[in-house]
Amino acid sequence: MKFLFIPLLALASCKQPAAETAVAEVPIAPIQGTWKLISAVKIIKGDTAVTYPEKGQEDEMIKVINGYHFAFFKHDLKKGGKPTFDSGAGTYSIAGDSYTENLQYCNYREWEGHSFDFKVVFKGDTLQQKGIEKIDSLKIDHEIVETYIKIKK
Repeated sequence: MKFLFIPLLALASCKQPAAETAVAEVPIAPIQGTWKLISAVKIIKGDTAVTYPEKGQEDEMIKVINGYHFAFFKHDLKKGGKPTFDSGAGTYSIAGDSYTENLQYCNYREWEGHSFDFKVVFKGDTLQQKGIEKIDSLKIDHEIVETYIKIKK
């Protein structure tokens, strides 16, 4: 019986090779990525105004969206004079075509702490975001429609 026990003990003490862990690829939601703003309009009481690109202004805006956060950056492309720069960031949630941004950081501090609800539509590499920006304390109440194109690597 001792002779049977020793080989079993030896077999049990051998290290088994670690099983390779398969890493499942998680599909990236269509909203995740880096987006360049190509057009924006503001609608107030039925009147529509183009807010991007603004006539006579040379600037660029991108929005970066990862699994949990979004951030946007807008700056002028002029090389002289005082530079202009707008930015904001926060968390977001998305369910179907309902997208909500929770603005935590913004160079316009009075916008911080507000949430904005949008409907999003994806067509190929294009994202359209449409919704209401409303902040009673600032007397802001308008609809915006922004169109972005996804920036490729």
